[in-house]
Amino acid sequence: MILFGTVVNVILIIIGAIIGRFLHNIPERMKETVMYGIGLAVTVIGIQMTFESTQILIVIISIVLGAVLGELGNLDGRINKLGVWMESKLPNRNNGPGVAQGFVTATLIFAVGSMAIIGAIDSGLRNDHDVLVMKGIIDGFTAIILSSTLGIGVAFAAIPVLLYQSIITLFSTQISRFIPDGLLEFFISEMTATGGLMIIAIGLNLIGLTKIRVANLIPGIFVVAVVVTIVYAF
Repeated sequence: MILFGTVVNVILIIIGAIIGRFLHNIPERMKETVMYGIGLAVTVIGIQMTFESTQILIVIISIVLGAVLGELGNLDGRINKLGVWMESKLPNRNNGPGVAQGFVTATLIFAVGSMAIIGAIDSGLRNDHDVLVMKGIIDGFTAIILSSTLGIGVAFAAIPVLLYQSIITLFSTQISRFIPDGLLEFFISEMTATGGLMIIAIGLNLIGLTKIRVANLIPGIFVVAVVVTIVYAF
């Protein structure tokens, strides 16, 4: 099932949001320890993905150029501004968290990030759902925390996640029709390794060791496609 990873991701978000409605006083130490555990697991997955590279120089070039493009475009800042704008258009009128607030906040957290893109591409190209399943675990726990404070609106964030990741996955399945097998295998290995570095960054952020603007690294995925095509052609 090509959309298995996305379906698991969506189900875990919904389950987490429902659980969160019954948990209003989760101890801070428990939240912190669980998040550290998830961060460590994500970091290990990222390291394993990085070893897929056959030419690590391509990964380095892609990350560096991607970071430059991301910073020039200020993707991270634009995403944050979008969140502020959306929440300003959906004011809370009940002196408490409303459905809209929970929906907007959770959607920005679950749908924006390299794990969503890389995981969806992995599902489409390799039928490998590990990244999206891990993302689902992270999103599920995050949904518990968000829902316990922002309400059931968090569960509705599963809808844009389903649409967003499914479109990327289904689009990825068509790539093989237009790209030679050798180039496709080359691209997959280098894309996986480059995405792995981004996932390591996410893990380190979850642990609290860094504050890397991972959204600004996302253009690196598209740089990989260009660099790999050039190298393969020559």
